[in-house]
Amino acid sequence: MEVVRGGMMAAVAVLACAMAVMMSEVEATKFTVGGNMGWGTNVNYTIWAQDKHFYNGDWLFFVYDRNQMNVLEVNKTDYESCNTDHPLKNWTRGAGRDVVPLNVTRHYYIVSGKGFCYSGMKLAVRVENSPPPPTASPITSASPNSIYRGQIVLPAVFAIGALWDAFIRFW
Repeated sequence: MEVVRGGMMAAVAVLACAMAVMMSEVEATKFTVGGNMGWGTNVNYTIWAQDKHFYNGDWLFFVYDRNQMNVLEVNKTDYESCNTDHPLKNWTRGAGRDVVPLNVTRHYYIVSGKGFCYSGMKLAVRVENSPPPPTASPITSASPNSIYRGQIVLPAVFAIGALWDAFIRFW
């Protein structure tokens, strides 16, 4: 009875390890707006954002001087004209370390009020849905290289480990 229980526990451990190896992990990205320069007047945010992909679930992290600047979300027209009279959302929380969650697939238009928008403190990003995970190509036949691709080696290692564990527990 002890051997069966030990073998079952080993099989469960092997299955858990195999599932952990096979699971793909999707994480949100936190973008520090402006990189090391932060949210200030010395950054061209169009250039900063041009090579980045923003996906649903990502975050924009704004670091700035809380006594001089703010983080306002506006519509496209107000973004283009730097009008901050009627923001859609004021993301400013007072510490100069504010986060804007990108949780809807759409365009986001962020500006700094208090006149700084006119000197370039504005950011437009397009948020997309995450791309689907890559699919594995189908296996057409077993080739000698399949041993090196883990199709035989990895399962064999798990099986040997489970047998070894059951054998050790038996003695």
